[in-house]
Amino acid sequence: MIRLLTANNPRAAQAFIDYMASRDIEIRMMPEGEGQFALWLLDEQYQVEAEAELEHFLSNPTDNKYQAASWAMAETRTTAFSYHTPSFINMIKAKAGPVTLIGMVVCLLVFALLQLGFQNSLFSLLHFPAEDGQQVQIWRWFTHAILHFSAMHIVFNILWWWQLGGDIEKRLGSLKLLQIFAISAALSGAGQYWVEGANFGGLSGVVYALVGYLWMVGAKAPHLGLSMPRPIIGFMLVWLVLGFIQPYMAIANTAHLVGLMSGVVLGLIDASTKKSAK
Repeated sequence: MIRLLTANNPRAAQAFIDYMASRDIEIRMMPEGEGQFALWLLDEQYQVEAEAELEHFLSNPTDNKYQAASWAMAETRTTAFSYHTPSFINMIKAKAGPVTLIGMVVCLLVFALLQLGFQNSLFSLLHFPAEDGQQVQIWRWFTHAILHFSAMHIVFNILWWWQLGGDIEKRLGSLKLLQIFAISAALSGAGQYWVEGANFGGLSGVVYALVGYLWMVGAKAPHLGLSMPRPIIGFMLVWLVLGFIQPYMAIANTAHLVGLMSGVVLGLIDASTKKSAK
């Protein structure tokens, strides 16, 4: 499913739904609380057509064709207003591609195994290469990112991974998200190891890379349809600074900083490349 927009007038939105139904394109209206309703396109193959028609509807919602469609569909509708609440899984899948989803599942699975008593064996298998001979064990340069040691740690990371990584994967494809993950995991891990050793883990360095990437691409190549709200950028930067100055929590601050820098560089490169290719 694809989320088209949020509306506060379900009766007006129903006219658009009816018109699209007359063209055999199914759109559902689902409540989001506080009087807001989201319109969801069920079949992604109609995304371009639905978005084009939605733009016309928003500019002229009183067009006779929408009124006529509502009258025509009224007799076939079993309930005047029937709003379906999406399942939790469908809501997750609507914003995430396969790489985003697999990353979330793997992180959750590893976290569950850590809680079941496999801490030492899993950490030994997945931590950043620190001992002689481990540097050639290629997986270690990346698998430290799927290690999480507390519930707050993993919830924070996978929610941002889903939000930011999902946006990138939906717009630029799975290979681009994999590229950002691989480069930022390796570089942020290397930076953190150089400063404090191999006793760390988590997706935070990659999350900060996603922040940096979206920040640059949104500013330099807005035609790609990716952006990062300034308040969220500010929040993430403040959190980064607080990590360095607070004395109480063990935070992989260098991984965060290097991750952010790697995302900024990748974002600038892609923005420049895609701008010249436009």
